[in-house]
Amino acid sequence: MPAPHKSNARQRVLAQWRGIDLTPLETARAVRARTAADLVPRLLKEMRLEVRQDEAEIVKVWNSLLDPVITGHAQPAGVRNGTLFVTVDSNAWLSEIVRYRRKEILDRLQHSFGRRVIQKISFRVG
Repeated sequence: MPAPHKSNARQRVLAQWRGIDLTPLETARAVRARTAADLVPRLLKEMRLEVRQDEAEIVKVWNSLLDPVITGHAQPAGVRNGTLFVTVDSNAWLSEIVRYRRKEILDRLQHSFGRRVIQKISFRVG
C-alpha cells in the first residue's frame, strides 16, 4: 500500500473551500494499480497452470511412449496429487494391464516426467 501523499496547494484550497478535508476518503477510494509482474505469478499459481501443463503433456506423450496395443484400450484421465488416473475400456484389459504392465508403464512415465509428477497409477474401467 503506497504511503499517503502530502497535501499540495490544490488539495489545501479544495479542502478549505469544501470546509472538510476529503483527502483520506479519496485516497481510500482510489484504485491502486498493480504491475503485471505483481499479478501474474499469483494468477498462474491460482490457475495451477504448471499442473495442467503436466497433465496435457502426459496425455500427448502417452500414445507415443507406450505400446499401441495398450493405448488402444487405456487412456489417461488426469493427474491428482501425484496419482495418474487411467481409464481402461474393459475388465479383461484392466486385469492384463494391472497384472503384467503396470510397473513398465509407471517406470516409463516416471522416467519421462519425474517421480514428482507421477508417483502411482490408478486404473479403472470406464
